[in-house]
Amino acid sequence: MRFIDAVTTGYEYQGFWGSLGDIIWWFLWAFVFVAYLFALFAVISDLFRDHELSGWWKAVWIIFLIFVPFLTLLVYLIARGNGMAKRGAAEARQVQAAQDAYIKQVATAASPSDEIAKAKALLDAGTISQAEYDAIKTKALS
Repeated sequence: MRFIDAVTTGYEYQGFWGSLGDIIWWFLWAFVFVAYLFALFAVISDLFRDHELSGWWKAVWIIFLIFVPFLTLLVYLIARGNGMAKRGAAEARQVQAAQDAYIKQVATAASPSDEIAKAKALLDAGTISQAEYDAIKTKALS
């Protein structure tokens, strides 16, 4: 039972845990608020991810998100939701490609014996001096 109901009807207020309905109502509104925040941050991040939208339009969307947040959020999701998904997928592909390239680069790093062999070939060809060869060998073995 809500506090207002307790005051107007004469019943004793049971506190927050006094009514299961109050608890369910509170958790429902907490869920709605958290879902709203997730959607809001998704829209804001999509605004700054979109390189085709000019800075002025981004500013207009942000201003409307500040002053009429719920309605602007719904309009943005309806009007630009499809592009939002495409931009998110493109960014995920780009991150995956960068991660794959990094893993490939690290996995194919030359072993110390390969580096020493390459340096020895350069020394034999006269491309590097004995001091440079020794420096490469020391670095490869460390």
